[in-house]
Amino acid sequence: MITLYDAARCPYCARVRIALAEKDIPYDPVEVDLRARPAWLYEMNPAGKVPVLEEDGWVLPESAVISEFLNERYPEPPLWPEDPGERAAGRLLVFRFDDFSKPYYALRRGEDGARERFEEELGFLDALLEGPPWLSGRAFGLADIAFLPWVLRARDMLGIPLDQWPALAAWLDRASERPSVAAELRLLAS
Repeated sequence: MITLYDAARCPYCARVRIALAEKDIPYDPVEVDLRARPAWLYEMNPAGKVPVLEEDGWVLPESAVISEFLNERYPEPPLWPEDPGERAAGRLLVFRFDDFSKPYYALRRGEDGARERFEEELGFLDALLEGPPWLSGRAFGLADIAFLPWVLRARDMLGIPLDQWPALAAWLDRASERPSVAAELRLLAS
């Protein structure tokens, strides 16, 4: 059985919860209080961060790596496209995720110019989505999962309206119809 060391408000954990739900993998969640991180968490992940996945005593931190592991360990349904070009483009997006997250967190901290930098990143995603329906290509997958938690939080918690990015807003609407993402929306609303 899989155990997920989790924090409900953490977007990195949301990535893993979405991947688990997409694959219909049962797991035992263990909620971690991020304001008072337990010492045992540092034994599992020296950085003291969640998510951490444990399966049969084997421990794996880092959301992007966990998502890749889940996709390989439980191959159905696949969360990367069969086409190598689409798969490479999606992996490149995940690899460059810091370009997106740095202005997001700067905005949360209230840094000058952060909103403009973050809106540029939203515009970049919008332009990508003017072609294929998903960041992962023709089907929903790990590139979409990598960005969704932050776009949802930007809209629902930071009050960033997505009207000026119609392709991005349509992508979020499509994704929100998926049970895995709908569950995250309910969690954000609670």
